[in-house]
Amino acid sequence: MEPIQRYLSTLQQTMDKLPQPLIEEVIYTLQRARMQGNQVFIMGNGGSASTASHFVCDLAKNTRNPSLPHFRAIGLADNMEIFSAYANDEGYENVFSQQLINLIKPGDIVIAISASGNSKNVVNAVEEARKYGAITIGFTGFSGGRLGQIVDLHIHVESDIIEHVEDIHLMLEHMIVRTIKDQPYIGITAHAETKLPAEVLGD
Repeated sequence: MEPIQRYLSTLQQTMDKLPQPLIEEVIYTLQRARMQGNQVFIMGNGGSASTASHFVCDLAKNTRNPSLPHFRAIGLADNMEIFSAYANDEGYENVFSQQLINLIKPGDIVIAISASGNSKNVVNAVEEARKYGAITIGFTGFSGGRLGQIVDLHIHVESDIIEHVEDIHLMLEHMIVRTIKDQPYIGITAHAETKLPAEVLGD
């Protein structure tokens, strides 16, 4: 059917434009956090909340390695009790930022997923995280919005088709986790102080 072929061909064209060096930098940034014991917070709304939760699950479980620390991954859309309490008492725009204030430390990673890049609660959380010295990563689509302007690393999906943006955001998390799973020491061999196997450090 023509609509199916058009969807697939347009999706492929969009994927071909992904900024691979930036994706690699996200992987290295996550690996540094892993080795330094920093936390990784991930958030989003709606379909992006689903992707955020999926990312937390995969990053925490599928990257485990007996020679390396586990990722300390936390989903900010996953605790409905505290999420709804903040939404009810302090406004939906503060559901993520207020959670971060309780937990964030310098050097932690905050991954914000927003197709439009303008979700107020996501933007507020990133702005708050920057005050605490966290490293911020944004996954966006459309124009990138405000989120794309304020994060340290911006992975922008060049599409105004919401389904394509969400497809690719999920693919990106799978790509990142799979790369770390298949190459568990990628980006971290410079940490000579870490007790890595001798063959990894080249000794």
